[in-house]
Amino acid sequence: MIDTHAHVYASEFDHDRDEVIARARQVGIEKILMPNIDLNSIAPMLATEEAYPDLCHSMMGLHPCYVDANVKQTLATIYEWFSRHTFIAVGEIGIDLYWDKTFKAEQEMAFLTQLNWAKELDLPAVIHTRDSLNETLALLKQAQDGRLRGVFHCFGGSVDEAKAINDLGFHLGIGGVSTFKNSGMDQVIPQLDLNYVILETDCPYLAPVPHRGKRNEPMFTHLISEKVAQLRSLPLGEVIKITSNNSKVLFGIDK
Repeated sequence: MIDTHAHVYASEFDHDRDEVIARARQVGIEKILMPNIDLNSIAPMLATEEAYPDLCHSMMGLHPCYVDANVKQTLATIYEWFSRHTFIAVGEIGIDLYWDKTFKAEQEMAFLTQLNWAKELDLPAVIHTRDSLNETLALLKQAQDGRLRGVFHCFGGSVDEAKAINDLGFHLGIGGVSTFKNSGMDQVIPQLDLNYVILETDCPYLAPVPHRGKRNEPMFTHLISEKVAQLRSLPLGEVIKITSNNSKVLFGIDK
């Protein structure tokens, strides 16, 4: 199993990170992929990667919720990191209009800029979208010239939305929301193209049932894989094999 979206560098894990990583290994987690958030998350993320180099791999990007009036300078600083360190993806990037629309124009500029990085660097893009799917898809369609690939992380949309994402060459990150009773995902997951599905926790957020509301962690990827297998009426091993292979190919981590 591969947890394709985990903030294991977050302060919520500072008191027991070794134990969290050990539990992940025990349930069969092969890789933990870590998205960057802003300038402040870089140091703890890289320190976590250095501590568990066989397991944890970093991305680099600016999360839309941290876009502000200084976005151009922030992006310039973040871009410099690509010449200093090897990253597996540009992320997490995107549009978020849930909390605040003040910097919508800046978010769109930052998203397009970072999509261009993904093309230039031949890296997958890890996309965050909240209350903004139409805007995000429109910008992605504008930028897609055949070179972009990646994932819409924390997917919780409809079958039609999934198809629109897949048609642009992007995968769907399925996480803890798939286990929530009223999420509607029990109707959607059986109809998804499994070749475009990868698994994630988004820890420490969005813990799956029966841990909903508590701190999430990478070991709970197994609960998400079990839910997908149940909803698809497939053997658990087959779901793990397909989603893990999808992740390895997308992120170039098949070694």
